[in-house]
Amino acid sequence: MSTGSARPVIGVLALQGDVREHVAALWAEGADPRPVRRPEELDGVHGVVVPGGESTTMARLAGRFGLLEPLRDAVRAGLPAYGTCAGMILLADRLLDAPPDQPTIGGLDATVRRNAFGRQVDSFESRVDLAGLDGGALHAVFIRAPWVEEAGPGVEVLGRVVGGPADGRIVAVRQGNVVATSFHPELTGDRRVHALFVDIVRGHLAERAGLDAGDERGLP
Repeated sequence: MSTGSARPVIGVLALQGDVREHVAALWAEGADPRPVRRPEELDGVHGVVVPGGESTTMARLAGRFGLLEPLRDAVRAGLPAYGTCAGMILLADRLLDAPPDQPTIGGLDATVRRNAFGRQVDSFESRVDLAGLDGGALHAVFIRAPWVEEAGPGVEVLGRVVGGPADGRIVAVRQGNVVATSFHPELTGDRRVHALFVDIVRGHLAERAGLDAGDERGLP
């Protein structure tokens, strides 16, 4: 994995969903985004975005294209990952209201409820305060969105719904290099979550570069 690029290479899983919008947001925040459809296209990426879509279809296509296991291995090994909506479902270790055989990439110690906010007609927009982001609340778009039913002890809750029947529901989380949101920031023009993820990728690269330098000097 090369760390010399000024623009970290971030793959966008391009099986379904708002791929073009994620690519545009990542490029604007200083990354070099690349669509990923096949296992060999994961080579050289420094992070990966799993966009929204239909989670069962995306999981099936990822398996068909031979991407599921390489993605699992990469995220387990520390590759930064960001999932939106269906991406949150695919990064979760446990699911509710999903087909019993639906596979996930995993990496997020959380139980995620699929389609928790209802069907397509129940899609809505709201304001969400995200911990660690300056500039006030985000304008959040929820489309057949999940929520985090239960977060593990190592998972930081970044944002919750405020008001309404879903008050207090968790809609944004982070665990180490893995970030997930129930909503779609790529659709609003507010790139702060993408900027956060690019910073996480850069931090991971800097950490890896430090470890590699230590190895070269024979440090423990």
